[in-house]
Amino acid sequence: MSQRPASGAVGVVVALASEARTLTPQSVQTERSTPLGTGAMLWLSGMGPSAARRAAQGLADAGAQALAVFGVAGALNGQLRNGALHCPRQVLDEDGQVHAVDAGWHARLQRQLHGIGLPLHADGALLSVRAPLLTAADKSAAHARCAALAVDMESAAVAAVAHERGLPLLVLRAIVDEAGDAIPAALNDSVDAWGRPRTLGLLAALCRHPSVLADLPRLYSRMQRATLALRAAAKVAGPALAWPE
Repeated sequence: MSQRPASGAVGVVVALASEARTLTPQSVQTERSTPLGTGAMLWLSGMGPSAARRAAQGLADAGAQALAVFGVAGALNGQLRNGALHCPRQVLDEDGQVHAVDAGWHARLQRQLHGIGLPLHADGALLSVRAPLLTAADKSAAHARCAALAVDMESAAVAAVAHERGLPLLVLRAIVDEAGDAIPAALNDSVDAWGRPRTLGLLAALCRHPSVLADLPRLYSRMQRATLALRAAAKVAGPALAWPE
């Protein structure tokens, strides 16, 4: 049964700078706790499980009594399209660990999100991986192994910290790349850990692989739609992804 934490004690982990901007207009520094103005705390971690684990630990050490993961993910199931929301009931890792989100918190967020007119998938599992799945074949293989609906790189690490600290957990993701989408490795390597373009790296990638230039409009459009979905979700759910009453 859920236990309500102290008021304003939700710690929210986001990996990307663009995700942080959907929750607050203020400047957010990396790898430290940022107040959201409601008593909640935001931590811009950077991508990957190690960074997410440090973020979750930092938020818990700063007094968070519940942990949430907020941001974008890739689809593993063809029914999840770009811009859809995924609020999983379970988080899986590549070692077979399964972490359930807090049932009461999940139910309340699901009720809040139903009114915003976006596709919502509030069942099933989210898989967290150590390295990004860049091809449709990689995503198909991952889906065949564990039947998860979507994939990210951070949620399982945050879930593990929540389990270790005895804290409730919630995850909300917006879908960027669909199950059939491929992400050119050259473009993936041209952003930093917080999703910000490395200008020289991007130019070098385009020089070495000019064909990837054609992928930029599609990828930009995918990210824009996912970001709009996150903004809509944040507006309804509140910047702290409000804890159930």
